[in-house]
Amino acid sequence: MGYAVDFVKVSTVGLESSPVADALAGLRANEARYFKNKYDHVFTTEPAAKAKKTIDWVHRILKEERDIVIESRPLEATAFEVEGIRWAYVFYESGLSINVLLDEPNKRAVGFKLSDGMEVPAELGSFKFARQKSKLAGTIRGSYFVIKGDY
Repeated sequence: MGYAVDFVKVSTVGLESSPVADALAGLRANEARYFKNKYDHVFTTEPAAKAKKTIDWVHRILKEERDIVIESRPLEATAFEVEGIRWAYVFYESGLSINVLLDEPNKRAVGFKLSDGMEVPAELGSFKFARQKSKLAGTIRGSYFVIKGDY
């Protein structure tokens, strides 16, 4: 059974080993609030050990599209479809969150979000990050790229 992320009472469940666990929990809760408000979808994550297929899929896209290999250890992941849009999220020990959005044929992108307090990982050093304020997560830095291949 996965963990239904609570965005009212933010918890570090599953993220405790992260040096920025509180900020990462806020980032995860921020995503949960977005999906609940926009799609009435309960954002549920699974431990990385149970979400290997999702993590491998996200890592394959990163490798094939941009030759990116994430050095940090994945802690949790989720994959779901709402309103015909396929989503996947991976949350990493470093405080990084990666999401994949496939809304064929309109939108196809990989998004990166950095938790408050973490450095930009070396493998993402070529990306420019925009800042966004969040009541749940403090300052979130985000970037993305458009997916060209078929996944």
